[in-house]
Amino acid sequence: MRRRSLFTSAAALAFLAGCASPASDRPAIISGTAQTGPYRGAQLDPARAYDLPDVTLTDTSGASYNLRTGASAGQTVTALFFGYSNCPDVCTGILADMATARSRMAADLHDRMRLVCITTDPARDTAPVLKTYLDRIDPGYVGLTGDLATIMSVARSVGVAIDDGEKLPSGGYEVVHGTEVIGFGKDKRAAVVWLAPTAVDDLRADFDTLAGA
Repeated sequence: MRRRSLFTSAAALAFLAGCASPASDRPAIISGTAQTGPYRGAQLDPARAYDLPDVTLTDTSGASYNLRTGASAGQTVTALFFGYSNCPDVCTGILADMATARSRMAADLHDRMRLVCITTDPARDTAPVLKTYLDRIDPGYVGLTGDLATIMSVARSVGVAIDDGEKLPSGGYEVVHGTEVIGFGKDKRAAVVWLAPTAVDDLRADFDTLAGA
């Protein structure tokens, strides 16, 4: 079965290096690695990183939710992933690893970490469907859906690619999308990117660093 990842690690870094935020003509670039920066993931240059998009989508309760301002006061940093409930392999594993990493965070930092999953398949991932899927992994997830054009625009603005669904012999379809997880700090700017696969212990260490910065 073909993986849903669009990138190898090297290709993902190259893609990120050339991705510009709509709010800036300066591309986001990698400025540090586990050997040179505070994160075990790939660190983004804070002067050229992209912002957490100021966009309103629909959460799993059916209410409007602004991605930039919707976090509660205690949830000051964000780990963002794009995926979908019918993804047969990669998505569930990444989402589970993110949830496990947060569960292992230092007690005083746990509530500062917001986990967000934006569906790449809004035609099937209605709010109730997405809620059922994410609740099985971790009820603490913020699940967001909306119209596909808006979701694709949000994804592009943070360096994540989404392709149109592929038809399957069964009559269903797959959605091909980037599998990176992006960490945004308290300033709502991207600080670190984790490429699949990233070990849970590495995610947990970086979650602690991001939330404690």
